Amino acid sequence: MKVKYNLLHKEKDTKARLGTLETNYGIVDTPMFMPVGTRATVKGLNPEEVKACGSGVCLANTYHLWLRPGEDIVEYCGGLHKFMNYDGPILTDSGGFQVFSLAKNKKKDITEEGVHFKSHIDGKNLLLTPEKSIEIQNKLDSDIAMSFDECPPASASYDYLKNSVLRTLRWAERGKKVHSNPRQSLFGIVQGGAYEDLRKLSAEETVKMDFDGYSIGGVANDGESKEDMYKAIDYSIPYLPEDKVRYLMGVGEPVDILEGVERGVDIFDCVLPTRIARHGQVFTRHGKINLNNARFKMDLTPVEEGCDCYCCKNYSRAYVRHLISVGEVLGGRLLSIHNIRFLIRLTEEIREAIKEDKFLEYKECFLKDYNSKNK
Repeated sequence: MKVKYNLLHKEKDTKARLGTLETNYGIVDTPMFMPVGTRATVKGLNPEEVKACGSGVCLANTYHLWLRPGEDIVEYCGGLHKFMNYDGPILTDSGGFQVFSLAKNKKKDITEEGVHFKSHIDGKNLLLTPEKSIEIQNKLDSDIAMSFDECPPASASYDYLKNSVLRTLRWAERGKKVHSNPRQSLFGIVQGGAYEDLRKLSAEETVKMDFDGYSIGGVANDGESKEDMYKAIDYSIPYLPEDKVRYLMGVGEPVDILEGVERGVDIFDCVLPTRIARHGQVFTRHGKINLNNARFKMDLTPVEEGCDCYCCKNYSRAYVRHLISVGEVLGGRLLSIHNIRFLIRLTEEIREAIKEDKFLEYKECFLKDYNSKNK
């Protein structure tokens, strides 16, 4: 089945929305945070641990799975759900962001056909087109596939961005024409940098193609300011239909999730919670802390008091710090569990606040604590 978004309630003082997303694997609540399983695994965790964090939709990466093990192998193994043993909805990105980010400082040629570039693994010459991206995702058999788009740098000029937006629209149309998996939904992507007219153009023309959902892309890029990120959301949301889900791509900072929800975003994803965990950094109600700090050597309290995750219920800061300091894999695993649960719990609390028309009150209280000095 195609995913179906149901709008349950709009917060009275903001654009925040409470909703549900009907999927092949049941109904998930929005707003929500999606853990990222780049290579068909959330790094360091098994599917049961991810589910125990309260996850709904999980994300996997088209580019990486195309290169290894290859979409044909995943298809032969029964599709992504069976391959990675995840009993829940899966979203695959188009591979566009990785083509541009991993090709940094390497030669790439963007043409109307697609993007010619060299593999970051072995230097092999590759071509990824809108049609190829959709073909790969059809075989991966995710519940949601993403259109192939260009991801320009934040520093790109207005003229470059305009041409990029028009090219992305043509690519979206081409990808939609070849999409052939009846169980899979296809989302369109809005681009345009921090320019209001380009976001409007991109959103309006993408919506005309009638995708199953819509995402706001081109944010959280290197060099982009928070102000420009929020502008991109503000300039896109008014032109997206209320009866379709809205996805802000690549965003996972707690503050940015709150700002996105306030502006009308429904779902988020980011590699941040597992990436920083591997380096000993964790989210807490009083901001991020770094367990590499010597002051935690004999700290017998949990990573975060009151947290209901497996890490916090069973281990002390002192123990997890020890694991991180000696390079034990378990340290990064435990902190990944905590960080993912933290963001999912944040969205759970956001949903309750929207339901009671108290989102702004919740946001103010959260930010007051989050920006306070850690004790």
